[in-house]
Amino acid sequence: QVLLEESGGGLVQAGDSLRLSCAASGRTDTIYAMGWFRQAPGKEREFVAAVSWRRHITYYDYGDSVKGRFTLSRDSAQNTVYLQMNSLRPEDTAVYYCAKSRTDWTSQASDDYDTWGQGTQVSVSS
Repeated sequence: QVLLEESGGGLVQAGDSLRLSCAASGRTDTIYAMGWFRQAPGKEREFVAAVSWRRHITYYDYGDSVKGRFTLSRDSAQNTVYLQMNSLRPEDTAVYYCAKSRTDWTSQASDDYDTWGQGTQVSVSS
């Protein structure tokens, strides 16, 4: 079993930066890809970014709305994935979730992820 815990959310102003963390525990040896999603009130869950590291090849994927502003990184020793969010906009306001992929590869579909954290709130004021 894998447990995921997000942290780092908060209230910031437009143009500011935040770094979210997702710490994995438990059977971390079964994790080869992780993703970040977000969900704003009244909206569907949206893909943000994902990373895979199977066979020592690291691959990153980003949603169109965050490309060039958000960056994923990973600390394998700490079993932690980070989401660096720069140039934040009010439309980035949402609950951000990290998730473990069912497979070795990244995916933009939430159904391809089988373990989710509890989420962390990010609010961006204009």
